Amino acid sequence: MEQVKIAVIGGSGLYNMPGITDKETVTLTTPYGDPSSEIVIGTLRGKRVAFLARHGNGHIYTPSTVPYRANIYALKMLGVRFIISVSACGSLREDYAPGHIVIPDQLYDNTKSERGGRTFFETGLVAHVGVADPFCPEWNDQLYAAVDNLGETVHQGGTFITIEGPRFSTRGESHIFRQWGCSIIGMTTSPEAFLAREAEIAYGVMAHITDYDVWHEHPVTVEMVLKTVDHNLEILQRAIPVAVENLDTEAVYDCHNALKTAFMTKRPQISAEMVEKLKPIVGRYY
Repeated sequence: MEQVKIAVIGGSGLYNMPGITDKETVTLTTPYGDPSSEIVIGTLRGKRVAFLARHGNGHIYTPSTVPYRANIYALKMLGVRFIISVSACGSLREDYAPGHIVIPDQLYDNTKSERGGRTFFETGLVAHVGVADPFCPEWNDQLYAAVDNLGETVHQGGTFITIEGPRFSTRGESHIFRQWGCSIIGMTTSPEAFLAREAEIAYGVMAHITDYDVWHEHPVTVEMVLKTVDHNLEILQRAIPVAVENLDTEAVYDCHNALKTAFMTKRPQISAEMVEKLKPIVGRYY
């Protein structure tokens, strides 16, 4: 299987951005079922990049039903070491305006459902991965620079709250999230970021603001979101190639060794079946 070091998770339109050549489609299955869509691999600025449509082709998965574990596992099977997550979000701050890009550095998980599984480590193999800084700081710096160098408005830092969805927030919820100090709001970054950390993949989000949620004088609507998405994606389609070109795919950051001290289960209690199931994730340790 072709080894690919970089992946982009977002809308299906991302793999149609200008400059991608030598495309091929890969269909994978995992112990957690099939990923959201087939994976499109193409060459961008001299590097092979995998593109995965988070909500499936045609946007068929709700935020709660996206197969997050299968998505991250499938990318790990390909050898992915860096993920660019492209996520639409609402702003909870006046200065973070629609049309701006945010590279958040913190994450608050306010979701409630199991979302297809929140961890790779269940009964039989226990690991407690550290996520004090849920996004890879070094990768964040590179994503920020890729947008900033284009002269576009980009903010570095902020807490990204993930809500259950698919509904938008009530005004009361939105005001409370603002009181908590959250900067932007979305529906898919949890548990995706945590699973990427368990898989020892550097993960960062290019969050593009589409609206001011419902705390503002102009409450969010689907029409408002769609109106801003095209503008934002044009920026990201120019920024992603820059980030890809400037990335040293062999760089090693702390997140690439996240499991080194995370395991709790003693080796004699770990079955061969469990090791085989999680081979792409834990194979370097067992």
